[in-house]
Amino acid sequence: MIGPYRIERLLGAGSFATVWLGHDPVLDAYVAIKILAENWSHDLRVRERFRDEGRLLWRLDDERVVRVHTVGELADGRPYLVMTWAEDGSLRDRLEAGPIPVPAALALLGEIAMGVRVLHDNGIVHRDLTPGNILFRGRDRVLIADLGLAKALAAASGLTARAGTPGFMAPEQDSPGAVVDRRTDVYALGRLGERLLTTGGRLRPGVPDGVAEVLRTATAHRPVDRFPDAAAFAAALDRGRTATPARRHYRVLCGRVLCGRVLCGALAVALIAVLGADATVVGPLTDPTGHLRVLAPAGWRADGAGWEGQREAGGDRDPAYVVAPDPGRWLSDPAMPGAFLGLSRGIAAQSTAAEFVAGRHHAGCTAVPVRVVHTSTMDFTVAGYRACRDGKPVVAEAAALAPGAAGLVYVQVAPPANDGLRFVDTLLAGVAIR
Repeated sequence: MIGPYRIERLLGAGSFATVWLGHDPVLDAYVAIKILAENWSHDLRVRERFRDEGRLLWRLDDERVVRVHTVGELADGRPYLVMTWAEDGSLRDRLEAGPIPVPAALALLGEIAMGVRVLHDNGIVHRDLTPGNILFRGRDRVLIADLGLAKALAAASGLTARAGTPGFMAPEQDSPGAVVDRRTDVYALGRLGERLLTTGGRLRPGVPDGVAEVLRTATAHRPVDRFPDAAAFAAALDRGRTATPARRHYRVLCGRVLCGRVLCGALAVALIAVLGADATVVGPLTDPTGHLRVLAPAGWRADGAGWEGQREAGGDRDPAYVVAPDPGRWLSDPAMPGAFLGLSRGIAAQSTAAEFVAGRHHAGCTAVPVRVVHTSTMDFTVAGYRACRDGKPVVAEAAALAPGAAGLVYVQVAPPANDGLRFVDTLLAGVAIR
C-alpha cells in the first residue's frame, strides 16, 4: 500500500523512477504512482527535480497534460507522485502495432502540438518529447507526460544539462553548455511527425506537400530556422493539411530515354511547384556522353567535358557536366544557381554514397542533418549547408549508387535564391542514368 492505494503492478521503469499502477478500493479508481528510484534517493538535486515535476503538473492542471493528484513521501524518504493513469497506452505502443492511417496521424500530430502548446504558454520546455511520453485516455485524448526533464524558461537561460532521447533530441541539446527554449520542443514535434508520416525514409502516400515543408522547417538544424513555438507549429500544420494546390500551367519537353511521359510530366509539375506557376521546365539536359540526364528549369543550359581528375579504365574522363542558367559562371559567381553532375565507377568501387558525401564537407557553413532522398531509381544520401560565408550561400551534396552497377552518381546543387532544399529534392527526382 502507498497511502490509500493498493499497488497492482509495475507499469514502467526508467533511470530515475519507477511507475506503478495503484487502485483506490474506496473510490474504485486507478492511478499511476511514480516513485523516485532508490539509488537516487540521497541525491538532493535529483530529489528536487523530481518534486519540480510534481509542482509543474499540479500548476498546469490541463486536460492535455498528465495531472498530479497528490505528492507524498514513502517511509524511507523517497518522494512519489500520484498521477492520472493513461489506461490506453502510449504512442510508442500504437506505432509498434503498425502504421497509423495518414488522416488519423495528421490529426494526432496536431493534438500533440496543442498539448505542447499548453507547456509553452506556461513558460515550460519539455525537452524530451518521444512516443513513449505521449499517452492516451480513450482513443483520441492525448496526454503529454514525463516532465522530469522540463524546466521553466527562466531557468533554461543559463547552463543546462545534456538531456534528451537520441532521434528526437534537438542538435543544441548535444552540448552541455547549450541554451534550450521552445524551439527545442518544435524540433521534437517535427521528429514525431516524421515518425508518424514516413516509412523507409520517405513520406507516406496521402501526406500533403505542405505538411512535408512544415516538418522540414521544424527539424531545421539551427533553432532560428524553426517555428518559434508549438502554437506556430500547430498553425502551420493546420495550413499544410488543408491547403489546396494551385492549378499550374506548364510546358515540358521530355525524351523517352529519361522516363515515361506520365512520370516526366509529374516531375515537371513538382519542379514548377517549387519555382512558381509561370515557370517552364525543359529536359532532359544531358552530358556529352549521353549517360547523365536531368530535368531542369527553363533557361538552364548544359556544358562540360567530363569529370576533372576522375578517369575511366580507358583513360577518358568520367561523365560529368554542369547545368545552370550560365554554366560558365558556375564556379566564379556565388549567386549563380545550378548543379554539377558526375558518374564514376572508380569512386563506387572505393566508397559508399554516404562516405563520399561525408568527405564533401563545407567549412564556414551551417550543416543540415544528413538525410536520404528516394527517387524512382536511386536512393540519394544528401547533406545540406546553409548560411555559408564563402561561395554559394546554400549548397547540397548528394550521392547515390546508380542502378545496374553504372557507378556512383554525384550531384552538387546550388538552389535558386529562396528555393532551398525543396528544390534539391525535386532536381534529384529528375536525375536519370542511361
